[in-house]
Amino acid sequence: MKTQYKTQEDIKRDLHRLQLEKQIAWEELKVVKSDFKDTLQPYTWIQTGFKMASKVGIMMLIKKIIK
Repeated sequence: MKTQYKTQEDIKRDLHRLQLEKQIAWEELKVVKSDFKDTLQPYTWIQTGFKMASKVGIMMLIKKIIK
């Protein structure tokens, strides 16, 4: 899509807008990277494992009580 610019001011405004969009995208990418790094931490995996084990344990306990 080619834009027809009428004045230098239009070009400057569009370039400024594109620069801001680029900065926003870069900051969002940094947040995603940080979140991804956090999910790969061993502490997170252990915590998830304990949650799953507790759910399975509760289900087995309920199953024994019902029988």
